Amino acid sequence: MRKYNQRLLITILAAIPSGAALACASCGCSLNSDWSVQGLAATGGWSADLRYDYLNQNQLRSGTRTISAASAANATNTQTNAPAEVEQYTKNNYLTATVDYNNAKSWGVSVVLPYISRSHSTLGSGSDGSTFDPANGAYGSSASGLGDVRVLGRYFGFSEQKNFGVQFGVKLPTGQKNQVSSSGNPTPVDPGLQLGTGTTDLIIGAYRFDSLSANWDYFTQASLQTAVRRSTIAAGSYKPGSSVNLNFGVRYQRFEAFIPTLQINARYAKPDSGDAADTYATGGTLVYLTPGVMVPITDKSSGYANVQLPIYQHVNGIQLAPKYILSVGARITF
Repeated sequence: MRKYNQRLLITILAAIPSGAALACASCGCSLNSDWSVQGLAATGGWSADLRYDYLNQNQLRSGTRTISAASAANATNTQTNAPAEVEQYTKNNYLTATVDYNNAKSWGVSVVLPYISRSHSTLGSGSDGSTFDPANGAYGSSASGLGDVRVLGRYFGFSEQKNFGVQFGVKLPTGQKNQVSSSGNPTPVDPGLQLGTGTTDLIIGAYRFDSLSANWDYFTQASLQTAVRRSTIAAGSYKPGSSVNLNFGVRYQRFEAFIPTLQINARYAKPDSGDAADTYATGGTLVYLTPGVMVPITDKSSGYANVQLPIYQHVNGIQLAPKYILSVGARITF
């Protein structure tokens, strides 16, 4: 039972989407996106995961501090020397399906399909921080649909324990990239808020997991994602900034009915680039403390929940950031 719980818990810790699936550095969920690389390599076969994530960006931040809408309205975009944009909110709902195959000897592959529902409102540039005026570029937008699909492989045949491995894969440009506003003056939605980036990205990483004691285990993982080239959208060219994710997690396995977990997740993202990119208000560094819990349901299924709580946020320019990120899901093995 303990070995089963250990394998099951490891998969839970990595079941949350990475920031690669999200819109910008300030909103990025930095948890591991490839749950099978954390220990399920010990058993072969197929697995499936369905996860819901809620992320409400509702506070303006500049650097490491919060900022009022009025203060943001008086700030200057240092890239354009024009007044800074004052965003109101970005509400994100993600439903992510992951299908995984593991040969139990040395390799595995995962396909991750995200469905995104996102609404956004901005007061534009040159606003007073409170009035919705399309003349200043204010608009609202709402979209739902398939995001960018990821295909991730892993190799873990370096040792008999199979507790160390490397990851490699791509993010494909399957999500919509030419969305326009639904209120205010018709205008292209910022490329960082589209359902897809329009780029093909390379993903590489490495991970390790092991036991600390009879009841404590840990995992650590690092990954890099970078776009191959710029995409072309209605407003011009666009390339999302390269990002690095670092994750460390521990779990306590003394209890039979549930297993508590705790993670520290760090993410660094460079600013976006291109004619259509917001080079002022993208990119930054995030660190989250993430308590979680998993509950085995049967020998082949489980439920889980995690809450990401920011403990350090440094954003470029002025960006919207969440106060927390909530994730719940269920998983089954075949």
